[in-house]
Amino acid sequence: MLSSLARRAVPRALPRKRFISTTPARRSDSLFVHRDTSYNNPKLPFEFDAANMKRAEEIIARYPPQYRKAAVIPLLDLGQRQNKGWTSISVMNYVAKFLGMPAMRVYEVATFYTMFNREPVGQHFVQVCTTTPCMLCGGSEILATVCDHLGGIKPGETTKDGKFTVVEVECQGACSNAPMVVVGDDFYEDLTPASTKKILDAFAKGEKPKPGPQSSRQTSENSAGLTALNTKPYGPGEFCTPEFQ
Repeated sequence: MLSSLARRAVPRALPRKRFISTTPARRSDSLFVHRDTSYNNPKLPFEFDAANMKRAEEIIARYPPQYRKAAVIPLLDLGQRQNKGWTSISVMNYVAKFLGMPAMRVYEVATFYTMFNREPVGQHFVQVCTTTPCMLCGGSEILATVCDHLGGIKPGETTKDGKFTVVEVECQGACSNAPMVVVGDDFYEDLTPASTKKILDAFAKGEKPKPGPQSSRQTSENSAGLTALNTKPYGPGEFCTPEFQ
């Protein structure tokens, strides 16, 4: 047994305190909350036209009947294309009914993937890549060129005439031909500020500029020429590629 003096010498454990911290709620434009507007509300009719109806049936036929819902992404894409480049609440509701799935499941898909535009876009949807490879090759300059040449708009905005919408995006898979942009479904690569302006001017005139590299190369070949396999490979006979035969 400890003496009274020894007991007094033993330090008492301090009571443990619990600190409660709270984080204030912040409004965020990354939270997708639908609010009816005059141009986007469930009362506005939408249904596939004859061509897209046929295409939708072809897509659904690829899946077993019990997995019909797996066609939600390609059908939303069809709806977005028919709806002038954006996915309205009516498009989502129609796809949900078409596939026999809860509307909320379609909303979850449409708000998760950035390929689905939740607001109207211009006639020409310009996606400028600024991921690391493009950035190192002048992607930020290309983005500035696009915005300035279209009247000083900012990423995410549409020109007053409704012809162009510009967005800044992540990698689109053309890193070897950086910097690049996508307009609609076409890639425009090996860009310079001059070639970028030329492409935008062509679209503004109603023309269709040639997609692909805007330099002298045809695909993704090294600009310095072949650095490997620049002679006919040796051995064992006829297993070389056609260009070396």
